[in-house]
Amino acid sequence: MSDLKSPKLMYLKGGLFVAIGLISAVLMVVLTRDWRVAVLLALCVWAWCRSYYFAFYVIEHYIDGEYRFAGLIDFVRYLLGRKK
Repeated sequence: MSDLKSPKLMYLKGGLFVAIGLISAVLMVVLTRDWRVAVLLALCVWAWCRSYYFAFYVIEHYIDGEYRFAGLIDFVRYLLGRKK
């Protein structure tokens, strides 16, 4: 399988991720009918987004400008390699 190169398909893929996330969140809150679940879900999503931002933006722009990450596995390899 080759890399995705079409900007339209990339936008479609991003939009589908947003749709999946929204539908899943709404269904989870509707099924539990508990405002605490909604708050915890929002905090969970926010925290994961911030950790993803840290892994790919903060490391590259503020800590180590030489290194480029291809994914979360590369980020873990980078962290394990720096400790050696």
